[in-house]
Amino acid sequence: MPTFVPYIGRFAPSPSGALHFGSLVAALGSYVQARACRGQWRVRIDDIDPPREVPGAADTLLRQLRHYGLHLDGPVIYQSQRHEAYLAALATLHQRGLSYYCDCTRSRIQNLGGLYDGHCRDRHLSAAGAAIRLRQTAPVLHFHDKLRGRIDASPALAQEDFIIRRRDGLFAYNLAVVVDDAAIGVTEVVRGADLIAPTVRQLALYRQLGYKKPDYIHLPLALSPSGLKLSKQNHAPALPMSDPLPLLAQALGLLNQPLPPQWCAMRLECMLNWAVDHWRLDAVPAMPAP
Repeated sequence: MPTFVPYIGRFAPSPSGALHFGSLVAALGSYVQARACRGQWRVRIDDIDPPREVPGAADTLLRQLRHYGLHLDGPVIYQSQRHEAYLAALATLHQRGLSYYCDCTRSRIQNLGGLYDGHCRDRHLSAAGAAIRLRQTAPVLHFHDKLRGRIDASPALAQEDFIIRRRDGLFAYNLAVVVDDAAIGVTEVVRGADLIAPTVRQLALYRQLGYKKPDYIHLPLALSPSGLKLSKQNHAPALPMSDPLPLLAQALGLLNQPLPPQWCAMRLECMLNWAVDHWRLDAVPAMPAP
């Protein structure tokens, strides 16, 4: 008989600022999907890039999630406390001959058109002042998204030897995400469609590290009236710490989910429970919406 694998989902914001409405859509979608699957919903703070972090932002993110009724399972995970796991993964890749040092500059790669050409693959450089790249031996040219169906990747992107540790010693996002999701047994990643492109790289790392890959759902993005993605870079306003129901209703509407009758008079917990009971993934639109 097949072994039952309990559902584990997650939400993983970076502490480069407060959550905004676009973040709420991603958080709510991942939360409701996890609860509808009778699974766990974990939260990880992706704080592996100190120069981009805003002091106090991690605590603000967690307060915002609680205020909007999105309560996590288990302790919060901080990537800044996971360096030993990343070093172990790098050591595994090195021992298998699946990584190498690279001293190519950003300007050189930009002159190539933005994609790395494998220049340092067989140069046998030392670690001093060099980044570490994955030796791509298992490229993922397409994957299945449970909302969007088959997604084909650019062959050049899928086959690139991408960076897994930066020249400045910081761990690369793709490496850290894969190691952390595998460590807690994430079975499904629900996140915004702006992260479709990194998925093929992360799936390649799952293959080369021998981890079991999760399923993927990439939700539609929330757009500003001018058509820009709501983001911290575009100065999207922080989620207010006022009545959470109107913005939750707006987020459910963007995900094309039904709203309960007289939702504005409901208790927060009851509204979220109703959303879980009436959740339909097949109704979620693939395209972004303002």
